[in-house]
Amino acid sequence: MKTLLFAAAAALGLAAPGLAHAETACADLVRTMLPKAEVTAASVETVGGKQLCKVSVTSRPTPQSDIRIEVWIPLGEAWNGKFVQVGNGGFAGRVPSGQLRMLAGQGYATAGTDNGHQSAVATDAAWALNQPEKLADFGWRSLEETTKVGKALVAAQKGGGLKQSYFVGCSDGGREALLQAQRYPDAFDGIVAGAPANYMSDLFGFGAAHQQALSRPGGYLGAPQRELLQKAALSECGGESFIRDPLSCRFDPRKLQCRPGQDESRCLTPAQVASARVLYEGRRNAAGKVVFPGFTPGAEALPASWPSWITGATQQAHSQAMGYQFSSNAFKYFAYNDPNYDFLKLDTAREFERAKAKMSPIIDSPNPDLRAFRARGGKLLQYHGWNDPAIPARSSIVYYEDVAKKTGRTDDFYRLYLVPGMLHCGGGAGPANVDWLATLDRWVTQKQAPAELTASGANNASQLVCPFPAVARGSGATAAGYRCAAPGRR
Repeated sequence: MKTLLFAAAAALGLAAPGLAHAETACADLVRTMLPKAEVTAASVETVGGKQLCKVSVTSRPTPQSDIRIEVWIPLGEAWNGKFVQVGNGGFAGRVPSGQLRMLAGQGYATAGTDNGHQSAVATDAAWALNQPEKLADFGWRSLEETTKVGKALVAAQKGGGLKQSYFVGCSDGGREALLQAQRYPDAFDGIVAGAPANYMSDLFGFGAAHQQALSRPGGYLGAPQRELLQKAALSECGGESFIRDPLSCRFDPRKLQCRPGQDESRCLTPAQVASARVLYEGRRNAAGKVVFPGFTPGAEALPASWPSWITGATQQAHSQAMGYQFSSNAFKYFAYNDPNYDFLKLDTAREFERAKAKMSPIIDSPNPDLRAFRARGGKLLQYHGWNDPAIPARSSIVYYEDVAKKTGRTDDFYRLYLVPGMLHCGGGAGPANVDWLATLDRWVTQKQAPAELTASGANNASQLVCPFPAVARGSGATAAGYRCAAPGRR
C-alpha cells in the first residue's frame, strides 16, 4: 500500500522533496501503480560497488503504443538526489541502457526509452508505416511518458528528496533535449543538447539533395577526392589536423576543378565539384536561396566522417551510408507511407516542402521561444562539433540566433559551444571531451555560469572551447595558447 500511495503522489506531483520515508525495496517496485503503464521487472545490479535498482516499464498511452522504459535508481547513500533523463539516437528502437547504467553508477537516478518501438537498426523506420501513433510516440509522447514514469518511480522508491532534474542527449537526443525546453519548460532544471537534430525534417531534405548529387553520373566523391578536399581545406584555412577557426574559413571546391589534360586523380571533375558544393553550401529552395546550411570542411576523409555518414567507404557501399539510409527511410515511412518511394527522385526545391509539412509538426523541435524555460530558472547547454558529418554545425548557430531574436540576451540561461575538429557527438581530429553534465550541474546548483571550457583528447591534447559567438584564438596545440576573443563572424 505504501508503494501505491507514493507512486500516486509522485504521478500527481505531490511528493514533497525531503519527505522522511524509508526506502522501498527494489523488488517491491513491481507493484507500483502507474497511469497507463506497467512495471514489468525490478532487480538489483551492482556497478562499481554501488547497488542500483533497475526497473523496466511498458507504457501504453494509446492502444497502438508500446513504449519501453528503463529507470535506474542508486540505492541508499549512493544516490546524489538528482535525476537524469537520457535521450536516444537515430530513429531509436532500443533503450540506451549503457548510458543509464553508467550515470546511475555516478549517483544519478536515470531514465530512458526506446521511443515507442523496437528495432536493432537505428536507421530503420519501417515501424512507422501507417502507424501515426507510433510516429507521435517517437516524436514526443515517449519522452513525456518517460519523464512521468521516471520521476514517479524515484519518488516511490525514495519517498521524496529529489533535488534537481536534468535531460541529456545528443543527435536525436539533442532534438529531444530542445523539445523538453520548448514543450515542457517546467520538467527539468537543466538541459544538455548535443548536436541537436531539431530541424529533423530539413535534415532529410538536405540529405536528399546531397545524395542526389552524389548519385548523378560522375558525381560520386571517392577516397581520392575526399582526401584532396580535406588536404586543400586544411591548407587553405590554417589547419594542421583540424581547422581551429571555421567561421573564418571560406573554402571553395571549385579551385580543385580539373584543367584540360590534368590527371583526374589529382583534381575534381565538374560533376564532383557540383557534389562538393552541395555538401558545403546546403540545400537551396526553388529561388536558389540556401534554406538549410551545409557541412564544414576539414574532415572529409576521416573514416567516421564522410565515409560513414555521407559517401559510404566506396561507391558500391554508397547506399549504406547512414545519412543515405536516414533520409531514404524518413521519406518512405514518415512522409509518404510507401516502402518503394525513391527519395533520389524527390524535387528537393518544391516537393520537399509538402513532405516537410507532414513530418515537421511531429518530429521537429524548432521553436525558439524559450521564455517559459528561462522564467522558471532553467539552464540550457548546447554543443556541436564543427566537423559533424551528420548534422551541420551551422544549424545550431541558426537555432541560437533565433532564440536570441526571441528572448534577447541569452547568456543568463543558454550557452552554445562549437568544438573545432569534433565529429558527430564526439571523436574527430580535435580534442572533444567535455563533461557537459558536470558543467550543467555546476551552473544549476552553484550558479557557476560556464565560460571557457577545456576539451581533452588523446595523448594529453586539449583545446579551449568558448561560448558562441566568441571564438578561441591563439597559437599552440593546447588550451594554454588560446583565449576567448571577440565575437566571430558567421
